[in-house]
Amino acid sequence: MDPLVSVPSVQGTVPAEHGELPHLRRDASPRQQSIFHYACASPLRHSPRLTPLPRLRFEPHRRSVSARMDPTDQSPEEVYSVWALPPEPVRDRLRHIMEGLRAAHGGPAFEPHATVVGDFRSRRSAAIEVLHTAAAGVQPYTARVTGVARGTFFYQCVYLLLEPTPEVVAASDHCCGHFGYKRKTPYMPHVSILYGDLTDEEKEEARKKVEELDKDIFGLEFEISDLALYRTDTADKSLESWELVEVCHLEKK
Repeated sequence: MDPLVSVPSVQGTVPAEHGELPHLRRDASPRQQSIFHYACASPLRHSPRLTPLPRLRFEPHRRSVSARMDPTDQSPEEVYSVWALPPEPVRDRLRHIMEGLRAAHGGPAFEPHATVVGDFRSRRSAAIEVLHTAAAGVQPYTARVTGVARGTFFYQCVYLLLEPTPEVVAASDHCCGHFGYKRKTPYMPHVSILYGDLTDEEKEEARKKVEELDKDIFGLEFEISDLALYRTDTADKSLESWELVEVCHLEKK
C-alpha cells in the first residue's frame, strides 16, 4: 500500500478516536490523492467492506503510419500498397502468361505480385519507414500456386490462388499490423494476372487460357524474399501513375 495516510478501519467507519476523516499529507502524489478520495467516499461509511478500484486493461499501442510522418516531409498523402515479389525467374514466367491474356482481352500491364497490405494513404517518408520496420520482422517464406480463379471487379479479374499457409497469412498479418491496415474481408493470397472489366464469359475464357499458356503453373512453388512499396492510385485504371517506391529484402534469421 502507498504510504499515504491511515485508512478507515475494517468495519468501514471513520476512526472512532478522531471522529473525522483521515488526514491527507500535503506532499501526496496525484495517484495517492485519488486513492485517498476514493477510500473516503460516502459509500465507504455504509459498507462493511471496501469496494476495490476497478482494474484497467491496456492494449499495446502501435503508432499509425501518419504518426510516423517526418514533419519536414511536405509531400502529399498518396495511396500505397505493399507487394510480395516473386523471384525474377518466376516473374518472367508469370509475365508470359499475363502478356498472353492481355493480347486476347486487353488491360494494363503491371508487375506480378501478391498483395500483402492493401491500399492505404500516407506520405512517402512514413510509408518507407514503416516498410523497413515491418520487413525486419518477416523471414523469407514459400508461396504455392493452387489454382486459377476469376473475380468480380477490375483488380481481381483473373488471378492465381496461393495456398493460405500459416507463414503466408502471418506475413500479411504482421505487415498489416505495422501499417494499421484493417481488412474488410478475410485475406485471400493471390497473384493477379489480368486486370479488366470483362463479362463473366470473357473471364472464364481467360481463366481457361492460363493452362494453355503454362500447363505446369499449378503447383508452382517459389520463395518470397522481397517486399515492395508501390504507389498505387486505384482510381487510375491505366496504372500510368503506379510507381515502385522501395524494396526490402527479407533476411533469414
